[in-house]
Amino acid sequence: MDRVFNFSAGPAALPLEVLQQAQAELVDWHGSGMSVMEMSHRGKEYMSIQAEAEADLRELLGVPGGYKVLFLQGGASLQFAMAPMNLLRGRASADYLNTGEWSKKAIKEARKFGAVNVVASAEDRNFSYVPAQSQWRLDTDAAYVHITQNETIGGVEIFGAPDVGGVPLVSDMSSMILSQAVDVSRYSLIYAGAQKNIGPAGLTLVIVREDLLGQAAAGTPAMLDYKIHADGDSMYNTPPTYGVYIAGLVFKRLKAKGGLAEMERVNRAKAKILYDALDASSFFDSPVAKENRSLMNIPFTLKNPELDEEFLKGAKARGMIQLKGHRSVGGMRASLYNAMPVEGVQALADYLKEFEKTRA
Repeated sequence: MDRVFNFSAGPAALPLEVLQQAQAELVDWHGSGMSVMEMSHRGKEYMSIQAEAEADLRELLGVPGGYKVLFLQGGASLQFAMAPMNLLRGRASADYLNTGEWSKKAIKEARKFGAVNVVASAEDRNFSYVPAQSQWRLDTDAAYVHITQNETIGGVEIFGAPDVGGVPLVSDMSSMILSQAVDVSRYSLIYAGAQKNIGPAGLTLVIVREDLLGQAAAGTPAMLDYKIHADGDSMYNTPPTYGVYIAGLVFKRLKAKGGLAEMERVNRAKAKILYDALDASSFFDSPVAKENRSLMNIPFTLKNPELDEEFLKGAKARGMIQLKGHRSVGGMRASLYNAMPVEGVQALADYLKEFEKTRA
């Protein structure tokens, strides 16, 4: 079987072992005589799959008591609206940190429901850094503080949970969740689209503090009310059952591989291989401030952009795909999610050196 090194930012590569297990169980899950895709979401077979997936996720992330784990739909983009609808709780405004394209989308959506105080913005340097927290203009009366933990497009990452006092902290962790250990207790709401490190597109993970439930704005549709989903164990409507099943397999693999501390060690090693190659080059540029460089999404440019297409063509010929940068920024982008093996990153680093040697 010929498998490419898939550097897509999402939907992204899944672990081969997970795909193979899903293939083996596709038409008959554990002797049930049916596929997971055919199961009633309220049948005992599927209920066991979802319960086990939640238990494994709680163990991996160390989710403390007092938090609900929800398996929803709509992607992180729907959470841009659900967060303010549920968490404004009658307050006038919320604080948002603007670190890139996804932050901008979240800010735009939140403004439909209340005032937004942009505490700091990295737009002045084309979103190539994270403003120091000493520069943030936080409002102690804000309903919550929202951050995008990792900007998939710009390749900047916030490491750890910033101290925002007693104001609830909300984080979009779509492109870094499960890549490293996280102190969930520092956050009031975490949300993430699945299609990076969790599973297939269509599933959205939400972890929300229970004391924030039940205070959604008047007129909030039932499908957008966290409490309704929490009270129904993510089954107010039919959940994305197959996505939850694949996520559960991913969770088990992560546990077997040593958990999130081990994943962080591996991910830091992978990122170092590529960043070291970029830093040693006079032919490629890494635009992100070193202290804010993402472990998951690494944008880079050729000093001569006329060679972009030739670079991509050569990469594809060597079994490396989806390296073209986002249309809004151009250049290249390598996404090094958990399922990307070290061998893939080393192959890319070697290709950078080869391309520079033959084209410089």
